[in-house]
Amino acid sequence: MRYLPLTPSDRQAMLGVIGAKSIDDLFVDVPAQARLDGPIQGLPNHASEMAVERHFSELARKNMTASHNPFFLGAGAYKHHVPASVDHIIQRGEFLTAYTPYQPEIAQGTLQMLFEFQTQVARLFGCDVANASMYDGSTACWEAIGMAGRITKRTKALLSSGLHPHYVSVAKTMAQYTGDRLDTALPELSAQTDSARLLDVIDDDTSCVVVQYPDILGRIEDMSAIAAKAHAHGALLIAVVTEPVALGAIKAPGEMGADIVVGEGQSLGVGLQFGGPYVGLFACKEKFVRQMPGRLCGETVDADGKRGFVLTLSTREQHIRREKATSNICTNSGLCALAFSIHLTLLGEKGLRELASLNHALAVQAADRLSQIPGVELVNDSFFNEFTLHLPKEARPVVRALADRKILGGVSLGRLYPGADSLSNGLLVAVTETATSADVETFAAALQEILT
Repeated sequence: MRYLPLTPSDRQAMLGVIGAKSIDDLFVDVPAQARLDGPIQGLPNHASEMAVERHFSELARKNMTASHNPFFLGAGAYKHHVPASVDHIIQRGEFLTAYTPYQPEIAQGTLQMLFEFQTQVARLFGCDVANASMYDGSTACWEAIGMAGRITKRTKALLSSGLHPHYVSVAKTMAQYTGDRLDTALPELSAQTDSARLLDVIDDDTSCVVVQYPDILGRIEDMSAIAAKAHAHGALLIAVVTEPVALGAIKAPGEMGADIVVGEGQSLGVGLQFGGPYVGLFACKEKFVRQMPGRLCGETVDADGKRGFVLTLSTREQHIRREKATSNICTNSGLCALAFSIHLTLLGEKGLRELASLNHALAVQAADRLSQIPGVELVNDSFFNEFTLHLPKEARPVVRALADRKILGGVSLGRLYPGADSLSNGLLVAVTETATSADVETFAAALQEILT
């Protein structure tokens, strides 16, 4: 239902049960400066449904959409072409209406789809087993850190400076309730990652090392040495992939020794959608499967020997004994996982490799063109479809000036790392198959004009 009415007495009774005096008590953890202290200015207290829809439609028309402008944003969410057949198939009734498949005899379609999804993710990541998905990449990252702590019985996690700052923020939020200690650092605007720092600080107290691949600046580095050092000290390597299309061109993290690989699956089958819903990916080595959060679908046979699918593993106690649960994730992003699986199936291995090759070629073209602008320097020695530029001035106002020209020209590092002066001139640029040569030239011409 779109609207659930409650009377004042209903609300008061509910508050009484949970021991709250007022609705405001439910929001005490939200900083005061982020809360409204009254009604939203400019909106009437009452309006008809039709009037409200008309008003919000007018507001929506002011958005600068990704579909109608040169678009070079990335930083964990990427604009790729999603075939029309993906949307057609996910809206079939047997998929769209399915919920948690506790009764396998009436949820075979959903269970088979999740089984196929798990197989695709495991192969993509180079791992033995994958779960039926998580909420998104950032929460999957934290769940991996928590899982490493349960396996190693340790609480110190080393986070690469190249890990997305939003993922770091989610991990910090959760760690304050679990006692985990997170060793973090700011990235440097250089072609080198902080692998040397990580190798120096891995010790016998380390539960895991978390490395993004490609990292937040688009840099790509072999993780084998970090994996070897971590394993020598009884720690795990967690790899984070925010752009799964990259794995059509670069080595899978599992092949470099990663014990747990997590990531964001939005790039395949799922639109940008103003930030969500997205789909978290989670895979690991088979020996750790019992500590993996979420649920796992498996293949079996029925009494007649016919192939069938069942819910094989889930985070057992979360349904009945929550204090014993290994994870607070008790469901999955089923519809987005389905879209991911359909898109990847339509591509196939050959199509994924071709898509990855196209992305990289267009990114190289854009990096070459943009770095020809006086004062603009390309930071990366290696990248897939995303790279970092060092501008001769602060990047945030440049991004705004580009937006005024109807160009969504990348993400300023000053926005991702507010207050970090050393990163303020950094501009993160993503180029996918949806960008044309004309888009690149429009972007380059506007950037040169703004910087002159």
